[in-house]
This record gives sequence, structure tokens and C-alpha cells, in this order.
Amino acid sequence: MLLAIDVGNTNSKFAVFDGDKIVSQFRLRTEAKRTADEYAAWLTQLMHLQGFDPHSIKGAILASVVPQVNLHIRRLCETYFKTRLLIVGEPDCELGIKILIDRPQEAGADRLVGVIAGHTKYGGPLITIDFGSATTFDLADKDGNFIGGVFAPGVELTIEAFYLMTARLPRIRVEKPAKVIGKSTVANMQSGIFWGYVGLIESLIRRIRAEYGEPMKVIATGGLAAVFKDEIGLFDAIEPDLMSLGLLEIWRRNRK
Repeated sequence: MLLAIDVGNTNSKFAVFDGDKIVSQFRLRTEAKRTADEYAAWLTQLMHLQGFDPHSIKGAILASVVPQVNLHIRRLCETYFKTRLLIVGEPDCELGIKILIDRPQEAGADRLVGVIAGHTKYGGPLITIDFGSATTFDLADKDGNFIGGVFAPGVELTIEAFYLMTARLPRIRVEKPAKVIGKSTVANMQSGIFWGYVGLIESLIRRIRAEYGEPMKVIATGGLAAVFKDEIGLFDAIEPDLMSLGLLEIWRRNRK
């Protein structure tokens, strides 16, 4: 079995693969100072509760946007799973694509994993949209090479900024309002957030496609992708496990 670990700015996701199939998934809030022992106590207990032996893990791969956690997760894998950890972005990890941007070292591991997963399953050219702490648009050409993208503030980040930077605005949930014109403070905020992001996403997809000059598939991922899918008719697919599938593909490309 393979342990595929995706460390984001807010949450970390641990997916266990048996061949092509995800058999278990676990989520944990990302904490830079969490030790290998803390990870092990949490993860191995959950594995036992799911009914499988942690010693069945025979490989591990990590994509992380929080470098401080990498050492602890490496120790977790080496000490408790007795396996080497492959880390996306390190010299010994072959991606099988070209990074065709001005400063390739600036391409985040999560962005590369996403386009590899999208291209492997759907082909290219394509746009992957990840609704995370940031809303990221990442592009691959027909050969799967990473060619750039766009960053926008994440939906939850915008809501938190509303709450923290104003004296009287409450925290709200992301949901489609009944009407565009709100009759209350919460309805006003929900309309601005929801329809504002619908406009942002649709506009950026159209502008990216126009500038690229060829048809491009659009693959969305992240917890909020489903919230917007009915109003944005430009998604070709929603892949909740896009990052995990990308890590599996990269692992396979490095098995030699």
C-alpha cells in the first residue's frame, strides 16, 4: 500500500492506496511544529480503526507547501512505516514534465501535482482550479507540461478578512443566496461572495482560454468546487481527490 500525503496551508490529507484505489483517507489541521511521534500516534490509531495494519504501508510520497513539516513526516515514514519518503520538488523526484515558466523553482508542489493528475486522466491542454486557501488556476499544455497560472484569494480567506477587518460583519457560510439583492447584512455578504466568485472564475477561465488560443478542459478540485458547479457551466469535471491521484501517478513514475 502507498501513503500519499498532501500538506496544504490549512489542512493535511493522508490517503492510503491499494493499487489504484483509495482505501482510506485522513485529514489533520496543518501544524508546522507537530512531531513525527504525534503524527504516528494519530495516524496509526486511525489505521487500526479502519481495519488494516500500518505495516502494510510499503511506500510514501509527500507534496507540501509548508516546508517545516517535511522533516517530521520523513521521520514518521522512516521510523513508523519503515519506508523511504519521496518528496515532490526534491532532486530525486522525477515528475516527467517540463516546467515552462520564468522561475521553475517557484512552482509549488501542489500546483505541479494537480496538473499531472488532471493531464493523466483527462489529457490537455487543461486548467485545474483548486479551491483552497487560495483559488489557483494552473495550466498544462497538450503534452502535460506546466505553463503557468493565476492566483486569486481563496473564498474562505475572503470571508475571514471580512470578519477580521470590520467591526460589525459576522462570519458567514459559503452558500448560494436566494436572490442577488440581499435584504440583510448576511444576505448582502453571501451574494457578494458567491456571485463575485462565480464572476471571477468564469471571467478568468474565458480569458485564459482566449489568451492560450486553443480549447482547454477545466478540472476543479477542493471542498468548495461543488458549491459553484451548478452556476459555473465551464467545469468539465470535479475531482475531489485530484492531489492524491497526482501523487499516485508521480510515485509510479519514480518506481524504478
